[in-house]
Amino acid sequence: MTERTLIIIKPDGIQRHLAGEIIARFERKGFKLVAAKFVQLSEELARRLYQVHRRKPFFEGLVKYSASSPVLVTVWEAQGVIDMARKMMGATFGYEAQAGTIRGDFSCSRGYNLIHGSDSAESAEREINLFFNSDEIIDYELADGGWLYGRND
Repeated sequence: MTERTLIIIKPDGIQRHLAGEIIARFERKGFKLVAAKFVQLSEELARRLYQVHRRKPFFEGLVKYSASSPVLVTVWEAQGVIDMARKMMGATFGYEAQAGTIRGDFSCSRGYNLIHGSDSAESAEREINLFFNSDEIIDYELADGGWLYGRND
């Protein structure tokens, strides 16, 4: 079954000119981009996005970091996209992430981590709805979808 996930290229990813590289990795994997916005998060929106961490000591720092510079908010679609995207992102911080993952290849920080990805179908739905109306998510077929997903219909 096809699912969707929210991926945000965070302030350090934008400031370090990595948006294109990160998008290219997801496209090469076969994910379908169905929505994108370049935005400056307010601290209020960052608080809503990361509400699950509100009682953790790093919460206020995460909010300030997330609102410090523009971000690229995207929605991707594929079968198993949430788990695949999490694997491609790598461990939370670059100093722990495996080589070959986005964070493992481009981050060595203990605080900034380039990218946010939904961790479950429930989180994806909630997070997507924070940024996009249903008419902003485009439903279409990839021309190479049969080759990507192994369909013989």
